[in-house]
Amino acid sequence: MGDYTGPMPTAQQTPPATPSLDDLQRMADKKAAPLLAKLKSDPKNPQLWNQVGLTYKSAHQFKEAAGYFEKSLQYDPKNLGVRADYASCLYYTGDVDGALAQLNQSLTYDPKHAGTLMNIGIIKWRGKNDADGAVDAWEKLLQYHPDFPQKDLVQQMLTQVKQSAKTASAGQKG
Repeated sequence: MGDYTGPMPTAQQTPPATPSLDDLQRMADKKAAPLLAKLKSDPKNPQLWNQVGLTYKSAHQFKEAAGYFEKSLQYDPKNLGVRADYASCLYYTGDVDGALAQLNQSLTYDPKHAGTLMNIGIIKWRGKNDADGAVDAWEKLLQYHPDFPQKDLVQQMLTQVKQSAKTASAGQKG
């Protein structure tokens, strides 16, 4: 133990270390390495590109993940799950318009897709302060999918958006 003479930390005194973004990047690089090796022999495999994207997304490396999702979509443009992941990465890197463009592209393949409508509402509300756009997306979602598993959450968000819109307009009139 060398010259250290202070008290030894106990498990109770030492909080678990939270990995830094650099740590997460290194872990993602290590986890992605075998997938990237497979891509060398199978470069047009959208599932492999997606797996690498998911690896980086889970490590909060959103810009890097977005590039892999984009590549996956080159080979499988109608994959709405990959497009949703791509859109969320764009949103997290600050590209709100890019995220909405990807989600609107998904609607061209499936105009009633529940997850897409949910995400459009969230991004319009949180990213654009577009209460009307959010309400429109969520009302369509509930109209197309009356048994949506997260129906209660959508209704809560609708109520919250409508109340905040009323408060904002009342404040402007005063």
